[in-house]
Amino acid sequence: MSVSEKNINWENLSSLESFKKLQSLKGAVNIAQELSSPEAQKRVKDFSVKMGAGLIYNYAAKQVDEKILKVLAELSDEAQLIQKFEALYNGEVVNTGEKRLVLHHLTRGQLGDKVVADGADKREFYKTEQKKIADFAEKVHLGKLTNEKGETFTTVVQIGIGGSDLGPRAMYLALENWAKANNSFKMEAKFISNVDPDDASAVLNSTDISRSIFILVSKSGTTLETLTNEAFVKDALKKAGLNPARHMIAVTSETSPLAHNPDYLEAFYMDDYIGGRYSSTSAVGGAVLSLAFGANVFADFLEGAAEEDRLAANPKIQENSALLDALIGIYERNVQEYPSTAVLPYSQALSRFPAHLQQLDMESNGKSVNRFGQKIDYVTGPVIFGEPGTNGQHSFYQLLHQGTNIVPLQFIAFKNNQTKVDVTIEGSTSQQKLDANVTAQIMAFACGKTDADPNKAFAGGRPSSLIYGSELNPKTLGALLSHYENKVMFQGFVWNINSFDQEGVQLGKKLAKKVLAKETDGALKAYAQLLDL
Repeated sequence: MSVSEKNINWENLSSLESFKKLQSLKGAVNIAQELSSPEAQKRVKDFSVKMGAGLIYNYAAKQVDEKILKVLAELSDEAQLIQKFEALYNGEVVNTGEKRLVLHHLTRGQLGDKVVADGADKREFYKTEQKKIADFAEKVHLGKLTNEKGETFTTVVQIGIGGSDLGPRAMYLALENWAKANNSFKMEAKFISNVDPDDASAVLNSTDISRSIFILVSKSGTTLETLTNEAFVKDALKKAGLNPARHMIAVTSETSPLAHNPDYLEAFYMDDYIGGRYSSTSAVGGAVLSLAFGANVFADFLEGAAEEDRLAANPKIQENSALLDALIGIYERNVQEYPSTAVLPYSQALSRFPAHLQQLDMESNGKSVNRFGQKIDYVTGPVIFGEPGTNGQHSFYQLLHQGTNIVPLQFIAFKNNQTKVDVTIEGSTSQQKLDANVTAQIMAFACGKTDADPNKAFAGGRPSSLIYGSELNPKTLGALLSHYENKVMFQGFVWNINSFDQEGVQLGKKLAKKVLAKETDGALKAYAQLLDL
């Protein structure tokens, strides 16, 4: 047992004295009053934290004050959140469910000690894979690696599911317009994830497969949906008279059947210390993003994440956006008893970012036993959902404004759009209208509106935060991703749960294999017959 492990206590939230103090502060802050008072402007200015890559986290519209913040700081100290983060990035076995290290931070930088596992310096291992990917991408972009006819590749298609799809897809979409506007767009990227054959068919039917590189992403090399879609793609390549081995690369572990396999042009490696939902900064995201935009863009993305990681190691909660966001979320979930959180990016480029965060948060912290397998007596992760504004305003915001449940809100906005293309109508640009909607929604949710007609009255008291910056680019995207990864990590520490395994994913997969093997009985057999399986 290491020194850090000896000095760390893993205790349930309900046993912490600071949490009991926090519970006594339920409903202590009226956010409508706070933002309607003469001191409101000062509050908006003071309740801000600098993030990496020039982003700002503002929590003025949250139901907190200096008294609550003081108790949250006590909770952070009592739960030893920074010490636990240090143990994680210094290579302790924090993933107790699978008895593994948790090393996704090392994919973008080194925060502490050298971490050696499996006989290798893991930071150097990840840097080596990043360099291999960069070299491969350059060969493709320069036309040194071509198809059978000597033609350049124009499209990259990632085949994966869960973390092998949601994160990389969200990151690609977030940077696509930026890359086109900044002469960094190299290849179009597409994604196949669902085992539904219509997903693969739709992608293949809209793609020149003869000029496409397909990335098969499976850490184990045994993921059923991914291997099924690989077979689907290989069948299409063969029918087109193409050799699949000239069109496919793999992202996998060095011990998987995909490694050192002549069926692939190249293989890039990850390991068991990188969970799928935390893998966007590993080869899982690196291969597709480097091919699509160039290795320099991926490096900038990693730099933004690394900068935010360094800030996440600060024990002062009002200088650490991820830690503060996590603690306010604990107050909202465990004291205010709000069941869900909405992520609302006012940037169309972040259209799939809420879906990625949904997996990140709900797969990590959707647990009901603690790190030692014991049932806990408090709620854990909230339901996460969201869509880009202003589309969402014309959809589910009705429930957010006037529904019976209060849903905390997390807005994300930028001063400038990515393409620099805009138009002025009625005295303002589209971007100004977009940002005006953010401001209006924050105030409307917080302060509400009185009206003699109950149908037109808004209770207000809906808390929100805002992350904003100048522009969504590779560095700010990296910082944004890191913020949420670290927020989820800190909340898992507070709840004393293991945020880095996902047993809930496994049961349905095992039962599906039983159905396909005709090893069914009872209700399982009845449902299989219903679907004619």
